[in-house]
Amino acid sequence: MSEIENTLEKANSLFLEKKFLDAMPMYDKVLIMDPNHIVALNNKGYSLSKLKDHVNALLCYDKALQIIPNDKTILTNKVSSLRKMKRYNEAINYCNLILETNPNDTIMLYHKERILFSWGNYGDSVSCCDMILGSHPENGEVLFDKSISLAMLNSVDDSLDTLNKAIMASQQFKIKAKNHKAFTKFHDSPRFLQLVSD
Repeated sequence: MSEIENTLEKANSLFLEKKFLDAMPMYDKVLIMDPNHIVALNNKGYSLSKLKDHVNALLCYDKALQIIPNDKTILTNKVSSLRKMKRYNEAINYCNLILETNPNDTIMLYHKERILFSWGNYGDSVSCCDMILGSHPENGEVLFDKSISLAMLNSVDDSLDTLNKAIMASQQFKIKAKNHKAFTKFHDSPRFLQLVSD
């Protein structure tokens, strides 16, 4: 095994253990030996994003994309960082680029529905959720997001039906619903209170 492969293996092992800070110097070591190493660039970027350093994460992704333009994994990671930086216009352009060729890409649809919600496009956000739920009907995160968008659209019954499904998928959504501002308008609804009661 070469020194690059050996170092990369150690870095990826730390990466998989979510020891992102420890993995970084290993990725840097690989990149000193091979500045264009795609896996090291992408995983270093992902590690930086997990450490909330999205600016430097984007530098890694952009360098990798110069080598392999339109790589789906790298673009997906780039969208995630752009969204967390609230650079929604750029993020949604990449979402749409990937969805043109992969219209049912769950991760891209998830990022897109989150961006649309941030923009206040609740109806379009619900449509994206429905596309994901078509193939993943018990995805609690997406059900919860859909119930929030429906609440913002004042579709009370639909919102509570969807919230109920989210809570059936995971009890954590009871707590999230209690504390989410979208549901404050439901605080006098017996059905809502019953859904979120312990």
